[in-house]
Amino acid sequence: MYIPSALLSATSLLLLVSSPQSPVAVVENLAGNPPGVELMDYVDAGQVIRLGPQDTIVLGYLTSCAHETITGGVVTVGAEHSEVSGGKLERATVPCGGGKIELTAEIANKSAAMAFREMPKNAPHEPPRPQLTIYGRSPVVEVKPFGALVIERVDKPGEHHDVILPDARLIRGRFLDLTTEGVVLDPGGVYRARIGMQEIVFRVDREAQAGETPIAGRLLRLQPTR
Repeated sequence: MYIPSALLSATSLLLLVSSPQSPVAVVENLAGNPPGVELMDYVDAGQVIRLGPQDTIVLGYLTSCAHETITGGVVTVGAEHSEVSGGKLERATVPCGGGKIELTAEIANKSAAMAFREMPKNAPHEPPRPQLTIYGRSPVVEVKPFGALVIERVDKPGEHHDVILPDARLIRGRFLDLTTEGVVLDPGGVYRARIGMQEIVFRVDREAQAGETPIAGRLLRLQPTR
């Protein structure tokens, strides 16, 4: 059975990371010991964070791409930015994907995926369409602490990275910053990241920089393939 790629495109779905049931920001850095929050925690709209006078928190908003550095005071997390009382706030807007992940029909619908795999051998091959764009050359990947993370380039052959997760340096046991593993991807390249039955196809922005760029702009959250 053959399903044209145009039909697959038409049946694509959008997952908004910042839906009402989802977090709105991630704690990218933390200095001090404020109660109830840790490095790489996701935070929700309406959450209140109380900082000591010398405590500093860096929040990366997943939809508005706001990047906030806050020292001291009481922080009320909003949908797109924070309100701060009694503290110092520095805010900038950084490149990020706005929290939008496109679930292609190949991933979102099992039957469509099966039909896609049964395309005739003489059908033209098209590389998978990116589900999101990241803005740093070394992604931060949310992972399970076992198995292997495989990243392969799909718009041209040759580039392939394998990271054995028990041996990798995970943040809080579930986040892998690929800067620690020496993985630096090519600007403009399209890649697939896969762990077991979870994967995501993404593009690296042509202006993406290497190193520890803001996490909200290079965060990958893999999606189930079935």
